[in-house]
Amino acid sequence: MSTVLKNNAFDPSAIVDAVRSVLPESRPLPLHEPEFIGREWEYVKDCIDSGWVSSVGSYVDRFEQLVAEASGTRFGIACVNGTAALHIALIAAGVQRDDEVLVQALTFVASCNAVHHAGAVPHFVDSERETLGLDPDALDAYLGEIAEVRDGVSYNRKTGRRISAVVPMHVFGHPIRMDRLIEVAARWHLVLVEDAAESLGSSRDGQLMGSCGQLAAVSFNGNKTITTGGGGAVVTNDEALAKRLKHLTTTAKLPHRWAFDHDEIGYNYRLPNLNAALGCAQFEMLPQFLSEKRALAERYRAALATVPDVQFFSQPEGCVSNYWLNVVMVPDRAAREALLEALNGDGIQARPCWTPMHELSFNSDCPRASLAVTEELVDRIVNLPSSPKLGRQG
Repeated sequence: MSTVLKNNAFDPSAIVDAVRSVLPESRPLPLHEPEFIGREWEYVKDCIDSGWVSSVGSYVDRFEQLVAEASGTRFGIACVNGTAALHIALIAAGVQRDDEVLVQALTFVASCNAVHHAGAVPHFVDSERETLGLDPDALDAYLGEIAEVRDGVSYNRKTGRRISAVVPMHVFGHPIRMDRLIEVAARWHLVLVEDAAESLGSSRDGQLMGSCGQLAAVSFNGNKTITTGGGGAVVTNDEALAKRLKHLTTTAKLPHRWAFDHDEIGYNYRLPNLNAALGCAQFEMLPQFLSEKRALAERYRAALATVPDVQFFSQPEGCVSNYWLNVVMVPDRAAREALLEALNGDGIQARPCWTPMHELSFNSDCPRASLAVTEELVDRIVNLPSSPKLGRQG
């Protein structure tokens, strides 16, 4: 069956048939759902039975060790969600009010919300087709046009503001070219803070995502590969930064047996022990979930290989992606809308990419590079159901 009709209108039926062949018959099929098939009940009940349900407890300590190990770092600092983790990472990295922070326009809104929360200004840059994430070469060329370094600090020549950091996000779990971005960040004296919200378990050239920058933020929302219900973490190899992050996220309270003294403005961002218990059980399932998600991606790829007018997005060269959300690329926006209508009409939840950040009203005055690739990708991306258990089918 062809995906193109005689009048050259896009027909999604062959794509839908191929997707159906991968998925179970039962409907509806959500985009990504959590699964609790390990020791979740046992660990959560232990919290309730012991009374340790708030932000102090053994599960928090264990969870922080597990997230650090899974990210290839020395330290993990648990937070209430991924946005809070990215916000506090930017604060700890030295981002100040009215600084500019380079963020790809093709990302979830949390990436730029965290910049706004820090009082800084998102500065949007383009993505590349090979990874869907921030394009280091385009960024380097763009900074050469608009930035200058004075006394070891980058400034935007057009706005006069300091450019203090760059926040790459690994879109749908596919690693960007971090080695090249590290070079660019060093050349322009930028702190590199990874938004690794979607990339737990992904690696490039053997290096886990989350371990490449000075700091990284991870998310454990209900739709992530593993979940704490709501939760996040900052990971780092810097012991001094880890101690400062723990202090800031615990209301900047000075240690004392009974006194409540705080030495700076802090944040109540600590993850409850109850949520951490859930996360510890989920971490035990992480290898299985990653294997199942990769198996699902391979079945999508094989099913769609001979279907015209669609391309399954495979992990970039040198990468092992977690395939958090599976991606197909269609020719244009009209084809995207037709495929979304057909899949969702069949009970298969599918979605487009996010509205690019520069198109959101509250970002209308933010500086931006040329975003031609971002705008092309947004018109072409469709996400398919990606729950780990779907990789067990067949």
